[in-house]
Amino acid sequence: MSLRLQQQIAYKGILGLWTIEEDEPWFLDKMQLTTEEQKQLNGMRGRRRLEWLSARMLVHELSGREERAHLVKDEFGKPYIKDSTHHISISHSGKLAAVVAAPCVVGIDIQLLVPKLERLMHKYMNAEEINGLEEHHKLQQLHVYWGAKEALYKAYGRRALDFCTNIKVTPFQYDSKGGETQGVIIKDDYYVEFKVIYKMIETHMLVYVLAKEKSST
Repeated sequence: MSLRLQQQIAYKGILGLWTIEEDEPWFLDKMQLTTEEQKQLNGMRGRRRLEWLSARMLVHELSGREERAHLVKDEFGKPYIKDSTHHISISHSGKLAAVVAAPCVVGIDIQLLVPKLERLMHKYMNAEEINGLEEHHKLQQLHVYWGAKEALYKAYGRRALDFCTNIKVTPFQYDSKGGETQGVIIKDDYYVEFKVIYKMIETHMLVYVLAKEKSST
């Protein structure tokens, strides 16, 4: 099996990475899908099937349960684990699947570094964020902002957020070893502050967010 990382993180959370090297029969033999899960899988094609299977296998490995923890979705499509108080978020990119789980609200994103994010930055970054970019780490920072906002969007879980006005990330100095900044979601009467953690994984930027313990809505 290809469990690449299992790490305890802040707020009694856990982070996991899976390198997708197995084929579909391997996952199916290990997991024994429910009827509803099999129905979901039947509606998928190509690489998406392996990503879906690997994320669920990773959730099970992180849960520490003997019997597999079933990952389901709420009315907005946000995933959660049946019979668990932990919040959960998943992401995929290429051969990597990532999961974060914690007692607080969480979100995660993993993304291959691609130059096109610079052309799109005005669509997902506000002026303060753009002005804080460092020229020698610009591509990496752009992916931290993008990953943070994707993760915060997932953490909110109710859709209908504008990346520039409803999701804000505090400008930061990029650290090639990985680092932190802050994020906030502001939407009507919803205001929650988050810890934002980022780290390069080879050619991918991993970003996850954790709602601060003293946050309020």
